[in-house]
Amino acid sequence: MPLSPAAARPLGLALGVVADALLADPRRYHPVAGFGRAAQALERRLHADAVAPGAVFTTVAVGVPWLLGVAAERVTARRPLARVAVTAVATWAVLGGTSLAREGQVMAGLLDAAQSDAAGAATSDAARAGIGAEETPALQQARARLSHLCARDPSQMSVGDLARATVESLAENTSDAAVAPLLWGAVAGVPGLLAYRAANTLDAMVGYTSPRYLRFGRVSARFDDLVNLVPARVTGLLTVAAAPVVGGSVASGWRVLRADGARHPSPNAGRPEAATAGVLGVVLGGENVYAGRVERRPGMGVGGRAPRAADVRRAVRLGRVVVAEGALVAVGLAAVLARRASRGGRAARS
Repeated sequence: MPLSPAAARPLGLALGVVADALLADPRRYHPVAGFGRAAQALERRLHADAVAPGAVFTTVAVGVPWLLGVAAERVTARRPLARVAVTAVATWAVLGGTSLAREGQVMAGLLDAAQSDAAGAATSDAARAGIGAEETPALQQARARLSHLCARDPSQMSVGDLARATVESLAENTSDAAVAPLLWGAVAGVPGLLAYRAANTLDAMVGYTSPRYLRFGRVSARFDDLVNLVPARVTGLLTVAAAPVVGGSVASGWRVLRADGARHPSPNAGRPEAATAGVLGVVLGGENVYAGRVERRPGMGVGGRAPRAADVRRAVRLGRVVVAEGALVAVGLAAVLARRASRGGRAARS
């Protein structure tokens, strides 16, 4: 039986999710890294301390991947198997859920070791000599490794600080690296996949409020906020639904999501972070340092305890389930939309 064109998008998304689960991100020649280098070259040409050049930069850097996706779908319009393959490769290229989980596992191991070192140091010769837990090799490695997840300055972070930063990053990036691209792929196919990843990459490059990008990066930052409005809230709901997997409470997750989801400085990041805080029973938010700039965020999940190394492992498991839930939602949505489009096309021809 020939493959129905309506099945190409949902099947391609599903295969891309499987490819990410099995292969994760390529270690070399990652297409997103290649896009980042091209975007950096474009930024150097267009940069000025003004909003208008930044708007041009965002339009070009997002528009080109979108048009490439449109071209790919037109070329494969009458070839369902080719459309499946293109969609699967694009989905695999833009997803980062498996690599995110692996980074979380590495951090959990380092933080476990740092906690053990700290406990042992309490009775060691090093402790009697005045060498604190902050000097242990495992904690130093964990501080260095945090840059794989976020841009915070880890130089003065304790194990608890690192655990909180990791849990927050896992929660936010589960939306950005997996749920959001899948939803955009379901709604807009290959163009949606590529354009979303481009927008999210630009936000990471120029969307923060450093002096260089305060004006130039404004459009990139606001556009990323826009394309994540719905996915971040969906991720929050999926996180609450996944609570039993990590021994958490659906009721607590829902309560903290509703109470604290809007307290984050970002219009989107607070939703998955608040839901995660409620599910894990921990407090997130607080003081963060970025290249010498101190940012104080309101607490989420107040009444819970401070995150520990074990909570990082729980956050990893939670994120894996949320990614699986997001994949099911995206594949189902893509199938519904494709059937509707197919029926509409048949009706127009009759």
